[in-house]
Amino acid sequence: QVQLVESGGGWVQAGGSLRLSCAASGRTFSAIGVGWFRQAPGKERDFVAGINWSGSDTLYADSVKGRFTISRDNAKNAVYLQMSSLKPEDTAVYYCGGGSMSSRKEAYAFWGQGTQVTVSS
Repeated sequence: QVQLVESGGGWVQAGGSLRLSCAASGRTFSAIGVGWFRQAPGKERDFVAGINWSGSDTLYADSVKGRFTISRDNAKNAVYLQMSSLKPEDTAVYYCGGGSMSSRKEAYAFWGQGTQVTVSS
């Protein structure tokens, strides 16, 4: 079993940056892919970025390519999402999921509780 806890969310002006962290417990974390998703009020939970177990492969949604970077540090049992050039439409609750790097949320076995990101114009 892997437990995930997100942090780093907050309020930022458009054009600013934030770094989200996903801290994991469990010995199998370094062997699994991890993804970031986001959910705005009244909308579906959408894929943002994914990374494989070693960090050698990443995947991004078109809407964040060139602005967001996913990375991981298996020694610290953590995955990060560096977000730059933030836009108001990036406002959402951000979740990390464990067990895959897929863009399909059904592929994930574990989820964190989420962290709110608010971008003001």
